Amino acid sequence: MIDAIIVSIKYAIIFLMAIYTYESFRAIKNIKNEKDIVKQKKFCFKQSFLFFIIHGLMYTSIYLHTFQDKIIIFYGAQLIYFLLLIEISKLYCKYHNRQLLNVMSMMLMIGFVMLTRLSIDKAYRQFLFCVIATIMASGISYIMKKIKNLREYHYIFAIIGIGALCAVYAIGRVTYGAKLSIDLGFVSIQPSEFVKITYIMFLSGLLHKVQNWKTILLSGILAGIHIVVLVLSSDLGTALIFSVAYIFILYMSTGKLYYLFGGLSLGSAAAYLGYKLFYHVQVRVAAWLNPWPIIDDKGYQITQSLFAIGTGGLFGLGLFEGIPNSIPVVDQDFIFSAISEELGVFFAICLIMLSLNVFLIFINTALKCQDNYYRLLCAGLAVIYGFQVFLTIGGAIKMIPSTGVTYPLISYGGSSLVSTIFMFFIIQGVKINEKQQ
Repeated sequence: MIDAIIVSIKYAIIFLMAIYTYESFRAIKNIKNEKDIVKQKKFCFKQSFLFFIIHGLMYTSIYLHTFQDKIIIFYGAQLIYFLLLIEISKLYCKYHNRQLLNVMSMMLMIGFVMLTRLSIDKAYRQFLFCVIATIMASGISYIMKKIKNLREYHYIFAIIGIGALCAVYAIGRVTYGAKLSIDLGFVSIQPSEFVKITYIMFLSGLLHKVQNWKTILLSGILAGIHIVVLVLSSDLGTALIFSVAYIFILYMSTGKLYYLFGGLSLGSAAAYLGYKLFYHVQVRVAAWLNPWPIIDDKGYQITQSLFAIGTGGLFGLGLFEGIPNSIPVVDQDFIFSAISEELGVFFAICLIMLSLNVFLIFINTALKCQDNYYRLLCAGLAVIYGFQVFLTIGGAIKMIPSTGVTYPLISYGGSSLVSTIFMFFIIQGVKINEKQQ
């Protein structure tokens, strides 16, 4: 009887997730009149209704597999958090983006569910970081409203970013061949996750006005210092994200295509140079090109990822029915593979579409901005978010070599989670301050 219930829940989750994804895209249409506002509110209400059903079904399935009371308590704590998040946002400001809040909640919930399945202790830590980050981020729109000249602090943001990255290079802890984090004893911090935000704020502040060659040269030098320090720390995945973000912000600021194509060409040359210089990059490329002859060594991680995705099929094996822990670092770099194995490729495709939905909301907010600084800020954060999702999924499915970056809001990692929540609240802050409908 219990097995039948678990199987029914599995298919119900997939079906409801498909509807949720469909409603998400219906909710991002441009608002032209009061009628559109009413329609969007209905779509967002449907989303919230579906979200809480999916959330309950997922933790019901987990409980039926474990029969542990702590699962119920953890589910209850999450339920309170999500309800408060929605209710407080309603009171916060009428201009907040409810659709963005809904999708953020869904992705956070999927992350909590998968971490509960993989390691409940890590799920507890992730939830704690989420609560702390939400409390801290809730004041972002107020700060943006009060500090009107935030754009004038671009050099300060550049100095903070470069200083933080240099600190990692000097005293950072080496993880999988790269210096990524600083160990504070009770917690480990990955500064590059937060520098993603200061980096975009620096570029947006410097490039939002009419450009001349001196400003462009200065932006390139300061951006280059960020990237060089990351390369020296062997954090090549983040360096790649920073490079792409700079190229697109420069293009959006100037409107000149030769900056776009020239930057991408130089980036390709730099990627080839990185392959020649760094052994761990050569290992990842070799595993990407043909992992099967080296399946017991360098190709083990990617092959296990592919096995997991293939085993899950369209509808997945069900929570606790797969063996996702056989994939090294599954809770960080390869959580997409674990989702595909147990929740199915169809569910994973819905997740990809929700990530695209987030990217479109960021871009849509940017396009509606009257202030060019806010426009570049939103677009830059959109590129950071979207490209990171692409790198994570692309590495898991062997589309590209693995870069070691996490899936925003879903993978385990306090620094990544906190910085991504800050990004979402910055977008909310822009929308509120620009009073976008």
